Amino acid sequence: MKIGILSDTHSKVKRAKASLDLLIENGAEFIIHAGDICEHETLELLKNCGKRYVCVYGNNDAHLVEFHNEYNLVQEPYYFKLADTKFKLMHLPFYMTPDAEVVIFGHTHEFKSEFAEGTLFLNPGESCARNKPVSECALLEIKKKKFKVTYFSKEKSAKKFQREEFSYERKL
Repeated sequence: MKIGILSDTHSKVKRAKASLDLLIENGAEFIIHAGDICEHETLELLKNCGKRYVCVYGNNDAHLVEFHNEYNLVQEPYYFKLADTKFKLMHLPFYMTPDAEVVIFGHTHEFKSEFAEGTLFLNPGESCARNKPVSECALLEIKKKKFKVTYFSKEKSAKKFQREEFSYERKL
């Protein structure tokens, strides 16, 4: 299964759409937004993208609570299972214990893909290109014996996203 992951879209709806479109073009079957959604329009993009999705509230998303029942918004830490894999989703990296196979977080605006103690810790970076001139997202492919992470990044002035791949053997 392929899971598209984005975070920290903030007010940049066009960049959120570009990241979402890229993830879907690359086979994403499920979408995860790791918080700081900030805009109702971004929630609409997720709802209407044709894929199942989940979004966690970020520290800049309190105003979105009025839309809680219209969208798949959850509070952190949020545990769920997908493709026979236990996930923990949060925005703030406060719950970084290896109590799930995949821990997804945002907030730092820095891409991270690290496998430790049988857990993949994954931050897709910032889609908004606010803290640096780069828009980022990630695609996680779950296979029976490994996790494959594809990191996508695009300079503001670039036409295409660059990609970098990481692979980790799962502890079964």
